Amino acid sequence: MIKKLLSYAKGYRFYAFLSPLAIIFEVLIEVAIPFLMSVIVDSGINGIPLSQKEGFVVDILLKMGFGEKQGLELVTSTGLLMIIMACFSLICGASAAYFAAKAGMGFGKNLRGAMFGKIQDFSFSNVDKFSTGSLITRMTTDVGMIQNAFMMALRMLVRSPLMFVMAIAMAIDINKKLSLVFIIIGPALFAALVFIGSKAHPRFERMFKKYDKFNTSIQENLISIRVVKAFVRSKHEKEKFKISNDELKAASIFAEKLIILNGPIMMVAVYTCIISILWFGSKLIFVGSMQLGDLMSFITYVQQILMSLMMISMIFVMSVMARASMKRVCEVLDEEPTINDETADENLKVESGNIEFKNVVFRYNETAEEPVLSNINLSIKSGETIGILGGTGSAKSSLVQLIPRLYDVSEGEVLVGGRNVKDYKLHNLRDSVSMVLQSNVLFSGTIEENLRWGNENATIEEIREAAKIACADDFVMSFPDQYNTDLSQGGVNVSGGQKQRLCIARALLKNPKILILDDSTSAVDTATDGKIREGMKNSLPETTKIIIAQRINSIQHADKIIVIDDGKIDDIGTHEELLSRNEIYKDVYLSQQEGKMEQ
Repeated sequence: MIKKLLSYAKGYRFYAFLSPLAIIFEVLIEVAIPFLMSVIVDSGINGIPLSQKEGFVVDILLKMGFGEKQGLELVTSTGLLMIIMACFSLICGASAAYFAAKAGMGFGKNLRGAMFGKIQDFSFSNVDKFSTGSLITRMTTDVGMIQNAFMMALRMLVRSPLMFVMAIAMAIDINKKLSLVFIIIGPALFAALVFIGSKAHPRFERMFKKYDKFNTSIQENLISIRVVKAFVRSKHEKEKFKISNDELKAASIFAEKLIILNGPIMMVAVYTCIISILWFGSKLIFVGSMQLGDLMSFITYVQQILMSLMMISMIFVMSVMARASMKRVCEVLDEEPTINDETADENLKVESGNIEFKNVVFRYNETAEEPVLSNINLSIKSGETIGILGGTGSAKSSLVQLIPRLYDVSEGEVLVGGRNVKDYKLHNLRDSVSMVLQSNVLFSGTIEENLRWGNENATIEEIREAAKIACADDFVMSFPDQYNTDLSQGGVNVSGGQKQRLCIARALLKNPKILILDDSTSAVDTATDGKIREGMKNSLPETTKIIIAQRINSIQHADKIIVIDDGKIDDIGTHEELLSRNEIYKDVYLSQQEGKMEQ
């Protein structure tokens, strides 16, 4: 899992190498500085010759000529060297932080990009597996957690062990007996950290699931804020939010209250070590087997050792938190799209709008006992206009979503242009099929930018022509900025009917072989609906048009009308044929005629 995620550091590995390198120089300098302090105290102040002290740092100082200096001269020279080394250590530390941030941010960018790209390749069934709120959490909170752990690892995974080893080596070099304190405290501290980590991981997994639920709740509320206000449900939504918020708080506290034990345990270890060393060290000084300067530097090394252990424990804590995030991110990255076109012919293009369903059975979930669609046999010729009618939940939308392979059939096959849809590359197939879905989605940006989703290279004349067919040009031209009018998120600053017409214009601009309108004129009046249908008939004579509608007026002039009931084709025929023989069609027609008469 870690190896897989580290592959996304590509392009930033040089910075990831420079950060630990700078840390190495910083640690080497920091470890040498306390020993220089002991030189100032023992040799500069107490007058003990430098040659009587031991250690590799002493050998370096003697070679540099510090052995010839005494008193104030030695204090000044050694102090100046400490200042120079401290400045260089500061530069190394700052450089390491910069390089780690550069590598970490790049790693996070690559990881988010990989996740977003993978999600774009998901089929509808893949997206159904993860909630939208969960995907948002994984791309933000989880990636942020992993990114921070990566940056921390670049700095601390080198700094902490190296500081630990070097400081222990210096402490042992100063006094071996006094160093035995670490042998007693170290194992107890390690056992405590292992216990905390093993118990904390499942708690953080539960916490992130609460984050998913929390984000989903917020997203639903913000997207549907107008509905909430229209039905005066603000109080209900606040109560729902409070429950979700309280659950997240409880899960966070439950996870964190175990992790925060890490701090007190470390501090107990730190102070126990310092008190023990002061106690035993003072006795050694009293009997003359240790110098005051050595004890001072020894205590500093103890602090460095314990600080290293604290940093290691921080890495440990972060890894526990990041482990849950890594698992959730890898679940997205490892998810294989249920629909792929690896075996498809790259050169195969959709030549016509002929459509054929052969013994099609479809289930959203392969384990489901009852299919959504069953025994679908249907043939549509290129250029025909097909109407589809059926009650709510009769699987009308499911039927048409099989044509561009938004879902794959469970049994049977769907043919487009005489070839199985699986023979086409998804791009080639979907580029020949335009769909206006039930939920009319517009994106932030101008009207022109939204319409160019149909054809990014279209001229403004082509854009206006498509808008005229969709009866959208008039109202767009009435805006002060016309086609440069900015649309708010989701197109909330245009009416439902205007949004539908813009979505139809966007689909028409694609000039597809097959055009599918899924109840996409429900918010426009009957007269405008008729104009749109007439415009499509005249401008797209070779395009196969499939219209799903609740109003019979929208489909009664179609070449064929398909009546669907409970996932099966109940009947196929013209308006007149169905009116004379099909009870479902007749009931819908009569109910709508009665409604008109009452009006």
